[in-house]
Amino acid sequence: MNFMMLLQLGLQALTRNRMRAALTVLGIVIGVAAVIATLAIGQGARAAVQQQIRSLGANVMSVIPGTVTAGGARMGGGGITTMTPEDAEAIRRECPSVVAVSPSVRRTAQVVAGNMNWGTTIQGVSVEYLDIRQWPIGEGAMFTDADVRGSAKVCVLGSRVREMLFAGVDPVGSVVRIKDIPFRVVGVLSFKGGQGMGGDQDDVVLAPWTTVQNRLIGITHIQGINVSAANEKLVDDARTQITELLRQRHRIRPGMDDDFFIFTQMDIASTAESTSKVMTTLLASIAAVSLLVGGIGIMNIMLVSVTERTREIGIRRAIGATRRDILLQFLVESVFLSLAGGAIGVSLGIGAATLITNIARWPTHVAPEVVALALGFASFVGVFFGFYPAKRAADLDVIESLRYE
Repeated sequence: MNFMMLLQLGLQALTRNRMRAALTVLGIVIGVAAVIATLAIGQGARAAVQQQIRSLGANVMSVIPGTVTAGGARMGGGGITTMTPEDAEAIRRECPSVVAVSPSVRRTAQVVAGNMNWGTTIQGVSVEYLDIRQWPIGEGAMFTDADVRGSAKVCVLGSRVREMLFAGVDPVGSVVRIKDIPFRVVGVLSFKGGQGMGGDQDDVVLAPWTTVQNRLIGITHIQGINVSAANEKLVDDARTQITELLRQRHRIRPGMDDDFFIFTQMDIASTAESTSKVMTTLLASIAAVSLLVGGIGIMNIMLVSVTERTREIGIRRAIGATRRDILLQFLVESVFLSLAGGAIGVSLGIGAATLITNIARWPTHVAPEVVALALGFASFVGVFFGFYPAKRAADLDVIESLRYE
């Protein structure tokens, strides 16, 4: 008995009770649709996170003070104040893989413009900061090196701050007050968008780091150093050079912990990637449970079908059908049910992902390999849960089957 004949017989058997077949397929449909939709959401979110992180600059590095242990106490990033402006200058001068360096200090404060105010982050940086972050000016200009040396009271607004304080008005040349200190707005940053680990990159005010350090915070140390390697391939070299230089400058003996941490955007990207993979796998695993439930439903219906068609099986065996023919016939029916459910489920899953993107504005991505995986798993479910009923049908005794009423 060839495959086409087996398929025809299987379809004839399934169409005898269309409602039962449709309800059996429904479990597979729900399972496949849930897997497709959850994986689409997970992969879309992961791609969005990676894109946002890379928008920070793939060769960007952040050096912040902190140590694992100090005097028996464990401290994280920012726990100590050993980093100085001279460290930033030494990195610029002595690390050949580094092309741009910017000291960094920051604090949160309320920014006031006329009768409007907005709470945001005031970040003190150097002129090179925009080159490091690959962040162009949208309006006006960046402050100058002379402004940094003179601790000038000038600032550049992020697009979010500009929107909240100067909606529809050109802010360049205006004066804003930060901690009751007047700052002249010299420029507005171009739109950058959200950042990978949460928050809004555009919700920031940039000012000379010396101004923030002396006038807004009142400290002599710096809170971090932003660094740009010459290219992505030199990031590891730059990290090694910075580590060796700062250990030497801070007189850290061999075997002692560093009193600083160095983070790269690729470190953050890897962390986000791992977290996203775990969450996506968890969601897909939960959704796959419904596929197993659908498979159990197929097994149940096929066992009922074997019982109902016992006499038919006996007649087929009596006129020449082999055990293999009976086994394949029932397997074909089972696999057809699961594949039909899989195909419908893929369509529903893609539709659900598209609907989520259009309504909730969540990024989704349906990869071809995910569709293939879902259909393959649906086929496996059909074979796995259909084999026992098929084997039971093939093993029926011909005489007993013919006597069955």
